Amino acid sequence: MTGTATPQPTTPFVWTEQDARAVTTARVLAMDAVQEAGHGHPGTAVSLAPAAHLIFQRFLRHDPADPQWPGRDRFVLSCGHSSLTLYIQLHLTGYPLTLDDLRGYRKKGSLTPAHPERGHTPGVETTTGPLGQGIATAVGMAMGARRERGLLDPDAPAGTSPFDHRVFVLCSDGDMQEGISSEAGAFAGHQRLGNLVVVHDDNRISIEGSTELATSEDVAARYAAYGWHVQSVDLAADGDIDLPGLSRALQAATAETTRPSLIVMRSIIAWPVPGAQNTPASHGSALGAEAVRAAKTVLGVDPDTTFDVPAGVHAWTASAARDAGARAHDAWDKDFAAWADRHPDRHDLVRRLRGGRPPATFDGARPAFAAGTPVATRKAFGRALKAAAAQLPELWGGSADLGDSNNTTVDGGSSFLPASSPLPGADPAGQTIHWGIREHFMAAAMNGIALSGLSRPYGGTFLVFSDYMRPAVRLAALMRLPTVYVWTHDSIGLGEDGPTHQPVEHLASLRAMPGLDVVRPADANETAITLWKVLAGPARPTGFSLSRQDLPVFPDDGEGFHPATGAVRGGYVRYEAPSPGAAADPDVVVIATGSEVAVAVTAARLLADEGVRARVVSMPCREWFDEQPRSYQDSVIPPAVRRRISVEAGVSQGWHDLVGLDGRTIGVEDFGASASAAELFEDFGITPHSVAAAARELMR
Repeated sequence: MTGTATPQPTTPFVWTEQDARAVTTARVLAMDAVQEAGHGHPGTAVSLAPAAHLIFQRFLRHDPADPQWPGRDRFVLSCGHSSLTLYIQLHLTGYPLTLDDLRGYRKKGSLTPAHPERGHTPGVETTTGPLGQGIATAVGMAMGARRERGLLDPDAPAGTSPFDHRVFVLCSDGDMQEGISSEAGAFAGHQRLGNLVVVHDDNRISIEGSTELATSEDVAARYAAYGWHVQSVDLAADGDIDLPGLSRALQAATAETTRPSLIVMRSIIAWPVPGAQNTPASHGSALGAEAVRAAKTVLGVDPDTTFDVPAGVHAWTASAARDAGARAHDAWDKDFAAWADRHPDRHDLVRRLRGGRPPATFDGARPAFAAGTPVATRKAFGRALKAAAAQLPELWGGSADLGDSNNTTVDGGSSFLPASSPLPGADPAGQTIHWGIREHFMAAAMNGIALSGLSRPYGGTFLVFSDYMRPAVRLAALMRLPTVYVWTHDSIGLGEDGPTHQPVEHLASLRAMPGLDVVRPADANETAITLWKVLAGPARPTGFSLSRQDLPVFPDDGEGFHPATGAVRGGYVRYEAPSPGAAADPDVVVIATGSEVAVAVTAARLLADEGVRARVVSMPCREWFDEQPRSYQDSVIPPAVRRRISVEAGVSQGWHDLVGLDGRTIGVEDFGASASAAELFEDFGITPHSVAAAARELMR
C-alpha cells in the first residue's frame, strides 16, 4: 500500500474462516445469478466480493433491520452494472432480500433489476447505472450531510453529533473516465469533504478490452491534485484483492476528516475464475456453465450445486451485521434523544423536515407583484426564492457561475465553503453554493443532497445548458426527487447572444421526460405562485423556464383577466375578451406559455375589436394540467371549440395534441439568430398580428 496518508493507529486485521466462507458464497452467488439470467455483469461482482464484504461487515455503519435509519452511513455503488455486488451483500447482511430475489436477477418484477434502483430495493441509496453518476451523487450526499449538521448541531465536536455520518462509494474505471467524475472530484476536493470515502476498483478492463486502449492517466495523481487524501492498494500475492492492505487504507480514510479520501484498489476482474480472469468478456457476459463449474471447483464448492448458501454462512453474516447495526442504532437513538432535549426548537425543525411540510407562516410569505410594471420572470423568481429561503432553511443552492443572471443567490454573505476557506462569508453550512461551471455535476450533486434527506436543493443555469444536466435530471425524475432547476434565458427573447444560447428544442425535449415538471410562467405573479406550489407540495423534480426580458404583470381581475392563482392547475383561463351576452364558449382558444402569453393577450384584444371572442389559456405546466380531471380540462379548452392556436417561442412539437387537426401552432422551427429580442420575435412571427391572422384564418 502506498499513498499520502498521515500514519494513523490501526486495528489489527482479522480474517476468519467465516469471512472466507462468506466471500466464497458471494462469489458463487454472483456467478449463479448471471448464469440463471443468461446475461449480466459477473466479472466485477465476483472479484469485488471480498472488498464488499469487508466494507459491509467492518466499516459501514448500517442497520439491516431499518434501511432508512437516519444515522446510517450511505453506501453508493457507482459501478451500477455490478449490481450483484450490492444485492448479495444486502442479502447476506440480513436486509429483506431473499435468495429467491437473487434467483430473479434481471427478471420482470424482481427486487434485483439490472441496475440498482432507489425506492425499489431496500438498502439501495440511489439509482445508478449511467457511469459517473454515482460518485457525483455521493459528493452531493456528503454536501447534504455537512449542511444538515451545520444547521442542526453546529457546535458539536467532530464525530460526536447524531448528524455525523460517512458516505462510502465503490466505483470503477468507467466512472473515472466519465467527465462528470472530474467535475465531482475537483469540487469535493475544493470543499474538503472529509466525510467521503471512495474505493476505486482499478481492474483495467472495459467492454472493448484493456482500458489502455482509451486512457493512460494516473488516477491517483489526478485526485491528489484535486486535494484528496489518496492511497493505493496493490494486488495480493495470489492475485486477489489485498484485504489487509485495503483494511488499513479504509481505516486511514475514515480517520481522515479534513479531505475526501480515494483508495485506488487493484483487482483482477473475474478472479479466480479459470480462463475468465482479466478478460473483457467477463465484464458483460455470463461466464458459461463450464467456467462456473471450474470456478466452483477452484473455490472448493460442489460444482453441481447452484445458489448454494452453506449452513451457517447466512446466519453468521446476517447476525453479525444485525447485531452491530442494533448496537449502533441504539447508541445513536440515545445521542439523538439527548440532542433533542438540549435543542427542542431544532428538534421541531427536524420533525417538520421529515414530514416534508413547510412552516405555518409559509403561505403568507409569498411575494405579490403589482400589475403594470414589467419584470423579467427570472428576477421575479429571484425575489420569490429569497422570500422562500427565509422561511425554509432546508432550501439551498446556487448557479453554475451564473448567480447574477439566474438570480439564485439568496444570501450573498453565506457561501458553502470549508472552514479553511479565507473568503468572506465562508461557512461549512452556507446557504449559497458556488457550483462553478459544472452543470452536469451540479445536477447529480443535487440528487445526492435530496437523497441526504433533510434539505432541498436548487441549481441554476441558462435553459440552453440544461443539455449538460440531462443525465442527472433524468435520474432525478426516475427517483422522484424534490430538486428544483432554475433555467433562465428561456427563448429567442434573450436576444443578441445568438443561436448558440437561444433554446429552441429544449422545452419540448424536457417535457418529453416522464416525471419532470416543466414550468414556464407568464408573469411575475405566476412565477411566485408556481414556486410556492412546488415548495409546499409533493416532492418531484421541477424545472422553471424563466425569461431574460421584462414581461408585463397582468391584473388579477377586471378587463377580462382571471386570477393568476389558477396557475397551480398547470393551465387556466388567464384572459378572455369581455363580450356581454356572448355564448358560453369562445370563438377561438389561444394557448400560450411564458412571454408569449402577453403576445396572446394583445392578439385577443385585436380580435375583440373585430367581434371575435378569443380565450387566452396560460399553460405554465403541461404536466400539471394533464393531471387535472377531464372536466376541468374541458372547461378550460372546450372540446366543441376546434379553433385552437398554440403560441410558444420554441419548436411546436408537443402542442399538436392540444390544438388538434383543425388548429394551428406558432413557434420557432429553426435555430435563432443574433439580433435583439424584438427583432427576433418579429422575424419568427411570434407577434400579436401573427396570432390574430391565424385566428382569422381559422374563422373562415
